[in-house]
Amino acid sequence: MTWEIIFVLVLLIAALVSFAMERVPVDVTAVVVFALLIGVSATTQTELLPTTTALISVFANPAPLAIAAMFIISLALERCGAIDLLARGLGKLTALPYWAFLGVLAIGVGGISAFINNTPVVVVFMPVIISLSRKMGTPASRLLIPLSYVSIFGGICTLTGTSTNLLMSGILFESGYAPIGMFELATVGLPLMALGTIYLMVFGKKVLPVRETLTAILSEEERKEYITEAFIRGGSSLIGQTFAESPLRKTRGIRLLEIIRDGVALPGDLRKQELHESDRLVLSCRPQAIAVARETEGIDFVGESGIDLEAISAHEGAIVEGVIGPMSSIVGKNIREINFRQRYRMVILAVHRRGRNVREKLETLPLDFGDTLLMMGTDKAIENLRSSDDIILLDRPTTPMQNMRKHMPLVIGALVALIASVTFKLLPVVAAAIIAVAFLFITRTIKPKEAYGSIEWRILMLIYGMLGLGMALQTTGAAEMASAFLVDLGDFMPVAIRAYALLALVYLVTNVLTEVLSNNATVVLMAPIALGIGMTLGLDPRPFAIAATVASSASFATPIGYQTNTYVYGVGGYRFTDFFKVGIPLNLLYFVGSVILIPLIWPF
Repeated sequence: MTWEIIFVLVLLIAALVSFAMERVPVDVTAVVVFALLIGVSATTQTELLPTTTALISVFANPAPLAIAAMFIISLALERCGAIDLLARGLGKLTALPYWAFLGVLAIGVGGISAFINNTPVVVVFMPVIISLSRKMGTPASRLLIPLSYVSIFGGICTLTGTSTNLLMSGILFESGYAPIGMFELATVGLPLMALGTIYLMVFGKKVLPVRETLTAILSEEERKEYITEAFIRGGSSLIGQTFAESPLRKTRGIRLLEIIRDGVALPGDLRKQELHESDRLVLSCRPQAIAVARETEGIDFVGESGIDLEAISAHEGAIVEGVIGPMSSIVGKNIREINFRQRYRMVILAVHRRGRNVREKLETLPLDFGDTLLMMGTDKAIENLRSSDDIILLDRPTTPMQNMRKHMPLVIGALVALIASVTFKLLPVVAAAIIAVAFLFITRTIKPKEAYGSIEWRILMLIYGMLGLGMALQTTGAAEMASAFLVDLGDFMPVAIRAYALLALVYLVTNVLTEVLSNNATVVLMAPIALGIGMTLGLDPRPFAIAATVASSASFATPIGYQTNTYVYGVGGYRFTDFFKVGIPLNLLYFVGSVILIPLIWPF
């Protein structure tokens, strides 16, 4: 074993550990790995590591460009109301039995997820599903996991359904094999989708948990908060103190929302602002804190003598839930850093993260993708937040932008043209996708600034970094060594049986990795090994590549393996183990189905 192989394997193991621990963002890990490869290759000039020029050539790989273009097309479909139209159609089917509703959900969500990025589909459908669950008398927790799963079912069925399909297609093409056709994966994806849907329809009520949303988990008394204004009188002992030093701050259940001085709300960290005479303090109080606030000397509350607090009503404001998306600008920052109260005019009451509710020390809690926030604010503040891309509100279905509705035929037409041109092999998918985006720009269907903002650059950087590592695995011989090792495990078997066993092994290894890592990272790392197994056996590598493709997307057993699972995890109030109970049988179904179907469709 050469030092180059050892170096690449150490990089691989370090990257996998970093991905699993989630201490460092996956895109940062990928960029560091890529930088180390370039640095070591440039300084050692070894023949086994890819050259700097070769490593940089990964940026010419067509797959990430196609993925970026599909992000933009997905945004256009979301903004014009095409996804919303389908979501609202479900509202007419609430009279259906639970099992039948799941079947319709699979057809609708799976159908649209087959052609665009799954994430916007799930984002649009989440508030719809929550609203419908109330009408159906069914807990939202029995519908949200199926929503995520059926989007995954559909994404596996076509080339553009998920980024992993596009990635494997690009890797096959770069390796000298035919790329994946537009509907090539449907031959295995549709039967698997039918199996998965039947499983949910038959066993859904038995395996899906009854969980309450964050709003419901908190008691009525805990959820009740009041907003009032306090006026600092002349001679008050509070003058010259900061709010953090005042008796109000030391009282549990009182929060400072704003300090208004001379008619202007002060910016910055309000807790450190020195209080002045005539300052107006906008406070949020829980019922048990009212008596304490009343006894504070040197301040007058709005109303007559003493205190006159009014509960937030439907007219004045509301309590609302929202989930943080992957592209949110507030990911990784705490409430204090982003000045949440002044920025959004909202108060965070609680955070649901990975199966637990956080209500203490919220000011210093770094916010993360998938966190569900319970917030309080006025109707105006809620509507302003609704137009932000930072937090997706779950109180009601999103309303498409009015000026985008008229563009719906153009967006759908662009997508249909893309699908047709790739299906009939008139254009490669990257060319068709870029032309579709250019058409949307020319027709002013979507603004370039919005389009570029829709691209998940972190995913692209992850992909580029992993493509560099995948190249190093091949050039150093590490991938060939891993393939030979796996093939040797089946030496005692007849060749025909060994091929099936190794196909099953490729699927299992890929599936386990994708449950704890990014599906994109998994498919890039497993692709050279899958292709190497086929070549080592002297068989067509395509069945092994297809197995890795399906397995990398079929992430059902954890809430962290697939982005849509992470979305519904917090929103549905799920526990980590809920995904085990529902997802592991589904993983086994997809495993057995794939091992049987793939060799029949793509013979060895």
